[in-house]
This record gives sequence, structure tokens and C-alpha cells, in this order.
Amino acid sequence: MNTDTAATARGPAIAYQGLAKYYGETTAVAPLDIDIAPGTLVALVGASGSGKSTLLKMTNRLIEPSKGNVHIGGEDITTQDAHTLRRAIGYVFQNIGLFPHMTIAQNIGIGPKLAGDEPLSAQDIAELLTLVDLPTDFASRMPDQLSGGQQQRVGVARALAGKPGLMLMDEPFGALDPVTRELLAHEYRRLHDDMGLTTIMVTHDMAEALLVADRIWVMAGGRIAADATPGELLAGGCGPEAEELVAVPRGQAEKLVEARRAALANGQAAS
Repeated sequence: MNTDTAATARGPAIAYQGLAKYYGETTAVAPLDIDIAPGTLVALVGASGSGKSTLLKMTNRLIEPSKGNVHIGGEDITTQDAHTLRRAIGYVFQNIGLFPHMTIAQNIGIGPKLAGDEPLSAQDIAELLTLVDLPTDFASRMPDQLSGGQQQRVGVARALAGKPGLMLMDEPFGALDPVTRELLAHEYRRLHDDMGLTTIMVTHDMAEALLVADRIWVMAGGRIAADATPGELLAGGCGPEAEELVAVPRGQAEKLVEARRAALANGQAAS
């Protein structure tokens, strides 16, 4: 598969056609038909067990569907070797899994090496480190010499090493502290735009989804209960499942506004 297809195809970057996954009598993902346009960042949100990660993993055949198919850049992914497909798609997950016995440069370059492609040069590694806002001299360091946030940046660099047009992210920042998490989410959004990527990001944090996504799919019981922009979700009317998830960040924002008003009022009274 052409690694740039998802970014350059005239049609949808991804098309799910009657895609479904069953485990015995249990429906993990109900049949769905939906497209993603090139350059879009879609966030999948929902409770545990709602089907988010299953849908994500069917996109690169880490999980095979029970029925239906996925087209990436117009190509049916079942016509491709699964390992070749996955190497053409960037994949970032929560427990980033850097190899502890390898340097940062070796970790970043592992994908092209396993694919039998030309090894990344020192300049390639330096450019990828710069892309994710890490010093170039980190190339010679070992993973245990980096913080959690720095390791996650390395994970993003590793995913970008194969020059994918499509990125899949499964709770990529979930294990990080809130400040680092928000910073990396915004940094990734910048990378997404600068590189013309198409991204599907699984997150349990609705606030994160509202801040970085173009479209948000609210999943419940294996189905997409709502497909809306952040603005549409905040405006309401997207269904009870969406309202329940949006209520948390909306309530937090309202409390912060009230607290600020109270602090200002107390300050004025004291003066």
C-alpha cells in the first residue's frame, strides 16, 4: 500500500463498509457504514467495552472483522498482507513499549529495519526527534533515561518513521499527568495538520476529544451513537450518550468560571 494514499486520495481516506465484530453472541462492534475524509482527526470516545479499541484494531487488521470490510485510500485491506499493511500505518498506544535494550535512535528506526527498507540515517533520526520536540542528542540515550512524556514523544516519532498517511492512536496519552497529556495532545494536533495526516484517536477523555478532534464518534454498545463536531456536541442535541460524556467537561468548565468569579469578587471586597 502506498504510505501516502490516505493523505492524497480523492475519495475517503477510510471507508468502513458493513463492518462488524462478534464474539459468540456478544456484539463488540455492530454493523457500520461510515467514511473519514483525508486530513481528518476523528476521536473515538465512550465507556469501557463500547467497541472503541476493537474498531480501531480492525482498521489495521490487529483484529479481523466478523463481516464487512475496510477500505484505506480506496483499497480493500483484506487484499494486502497484514504485516505490510500495519507497517504502512502509524500506530501509537498507551504503553508505548520502547525496547529497553535499544537506544532511542534504534527504537525509532526499528520499523523500517523490520520491513527490510533502507535504514534511517542519523539525519533522519534527528529530523524525527526535532519533529516531536526532543533534542537531537537524545538519539544515543536509553529509554529509562527519559521521562514518560519524552518516551511517548519517541513513540510518536517511531510511528512517523515509515512516513504514514494514516495514524491510529489508542489512548496515546492516557498514562501521563494532566499537564503533559494536554501539551502532547496539542503538539500532536499540530503535527497532524503540518503533515497532512488522517488520524483516528481512541480516548476516554471527552475534554481531550473536544479540544483536538475534527469529528467525534461517541460509541455505546458497539455502535456509533453520535457522529458530530466538537461544536455540535457542546451545543447539545446529539443524544443521551453524547450528553452524558459532554456533561463532565462542561460541568468542570462552569465550576472554574464560578470559582474565578468568586475569587475576583472576594478580591474586590478585600480592597
